[in-house]
Amino acid sequence: MRKLIPSAITISLLFFTVGCRSDSNSKPVEITLSGWQSNPNEGKLLDQVIREFETKNPNIKVKREVINSQYMDVIRTRLIGEVAPDVFYLEAFEAPALIKSGVLEPLNSYIKSEFKLNDFESSLLNAFKRNNSVYGIPKDFSTLALFYNQTALKSAGIAQPPKTWDELRQTAKKLTIDENKDGKIDQYGMGIVSELPRQTFMIKAFGGKLVDQTDYAAFDSPEGLQGLQLVIEQYRRDRTAAQATDVGANSNSEAFGQGRVAMTLDGNWAIPYLKETFPNLKFQTTEVPKINDQQGTMIYTVAYVMNRQSKQKAAAWKLIEFLTSESGMKAWAKQGVTLPSRRSVLAEMKYDRNPIYSPFVAGAKYGTLWQAGETLPTIVTSFDNQFVSAMLGQQPLPEAMKRAQNTANREIYLSK
Repeated sequence: MRKLIPSAITISLLFFTVGCRSDSNSKPVEITLSGWQSNPNEGKLLDQVIREFETKNPNIKVKREVINSQYMDVIRTRLIGEVAPDVFYLEAFEAPALIKSGVLEPLNSYIKSEFKLNDFESSLLNAFKRNNSVYGIPKDFSTLALFYNQTALKSAGIAQPPKTWDELRQTAKKLTIDENKDGKIDQYGMGIVSELPRQTFMIKAFGGKLVDQTDYAAFDSPEGLQGLQLVIEQYRRDRTAAQATDVGANSNSEAFGQGRVAMTLDGNWAIPYLKETFPNLKFQTTEVPKINDQQGTMIYTVAYVMNRQSKQKAAAWKLIEFLTSESGMKAWAKQGVTLPSRRSVLAEMKYDRNPIYSPFVAGAKYGTLWQAGETLPTIVTSFDNQFVSAMLGQQPLPEAMKRAQNTANREIYLSK
């Protein structure tokens, strides 16, 4: 998941004609691209791709501006005010609502056979389709895997990482350390992120579902609660798991890097961060342990989409086409923050053969896509508020999830 927490980039492009023809006497036109930036290195790689784009398109000038918070709020406000960018990033979980609202340009008429649309992972592409119309081209994806501190496992006499959730809980107990025996835990076995984008696959582990056929919340079922209860028990009963705030860290990745948690579920975006920020940390990754004898994880993807109100649609598509081409994708994918959405690029860069990245690649085949209809943004807020209260022991899980589902569905009903 983006890392599921964005900022925004606005790129102004000077384009020469709507037909994209070269004429040094023609007045250039301006289009914009908005997205987010996880770190400065990502921005540098994007700048390199843009410079290559400018070289191949000498009548295009690129200007980049970073906006640091509330990305979707900014995009929605601009769409309402008819001043939205021509092209912008869109996460899969936000896509259904924007597609239904009619603010996105269908891309089918722009896509030619040489673009090789079938090179994209179908699950990623389908996240931005409706009634056979393509509304976005996936630029990348991420999944979750189990990160583990190799030094901590070796010190505890653990030969290999857990392969099932039962093994994970037992391993976490061995890795939880109270050095002074004073009740203050120095190292927790497991790091936890309580938000719904990280917990949806737990709801589905025993047959639960996030929404019903009418897009109303449906996670408050015996099956859905069974998976979530595993998280609650590890946090409250076992006392072998911690949230980042419990150990004074700003993020799950930071808590792992600092050695405050010995294992954690995180996305591939954490790999460059950990290597750069904690160079002495010895860590490895493995696929998420099986739950109920089933493999599971989350899949997060982001696409480039076109504003239907754009007055420079030919130029906008030219940019999308370049950024999601094989060469454009390879240029930035080498950083490893996210994985390329084209199968050919993923194979060429050998992420599936890299031990630290291969668990994330494998997860794309069986993971749960972070998308569930138009109402998901409403459901997220209600779930997050109540689930964390259950983790903290403020209310039983069934009561918390019933309250969360009722609140979400009431808001969904009123919005229809």
